[in-house]
Amino acid sequence: MIWLAFAAAFWAGAWWLNSRIANSSLARQRWAQLFVPVLFGVTILVVWECVVRGLQVPLVILPAPSLIGARFAAEIPILWADFLQTFVKGALSGYIIGCGAAFLTAIAIDRSEFLQRGLLPVGNFVAALPIIGTAPILVMWFGFDWQSKAAVVVIMVFFPMLVNTVQGLAESSAMQRDLMRTYGAGYWPTLLKLRLPAAMPFIFNGLKISSTLALIGAIVAEFFGSPVVGMGFRISTSVGQLALDMVWAEITVAAIAGSLFYGAVALIERGVTFWHPSQRR
Repeated sequence: MIWLAFAAAFWAGAWWLNSRIANSSLARQRWAQLFVPVLFGVTILVVWECVVRGLQVPLVILPAPSLIGARFAAEIPILWADFLQTFVKGALSGYIIGCGAAFLTAIAIDRSEFLQRGLLPVGNFVAALPIIGTAPILVMWFGFDWQSKAAVVVIMVFFPMLVNTVQGLAESSAMQRDLMRTYGAGYWPTLLKLRLPAAMPFIFNGLKISSTLALIGAIVAEFFGSPVVGMGFRISTSVGQLALDMVWAEITVAAIAGSLFYGAVALIERGVTFWHPSQRR
């Protein structure tokens, strides 16, 4: 009961402090914008720890954050190797290939009415296919190493990136395009100087969506066959061994990697689309 009482008191105190900061004039300051979410996250961890210890929840159901942290610190070499295999080799390579191919395909669709009417409906159909159905097939085609994981990621990120880029290329108005023609600009100067800059918010929206899908696709693909390394492989084998603290350590690595990857894309977007109203403070 002591653990539960401490959890309730800590939650109430953190809630009161966060509410006071968020509803005051300090909320617009930089330190307050960082402090409020950090305190909220710390509160969740403290309450989680106290509830698990107070109710004596078994490890196989939900390990305490302290046990997860201890396992994380003890298995850093294994976690790092899994990160390199899944994120760097599988997710990142598939992300680059898929988004790059989608961008070039969007430009080709923009040039061809036939592709616009024929490829986009097919793309929507392929994008709706479940990953658990396509991943085993791609593993059989490309083998059990990172190449098959990258192929799964390519399929997952290709069509969200394609749809957003095509929509962005159509963002410029007819009046703006007519003005470029009066200056004697052809298709490519108009694309580079008018349409691509106007499409950048849509392109980065596709890149941000794809950044979250890439890691998910690589991890799920490893469930259907991989070498003895990788985040998906480690999660599946640890579940079979009832090592739930290792599972949560891998989930922590995936969450950190995915958040940093998304944040990096968002940071690049802020520098490229500084002129857009969404980036103005």
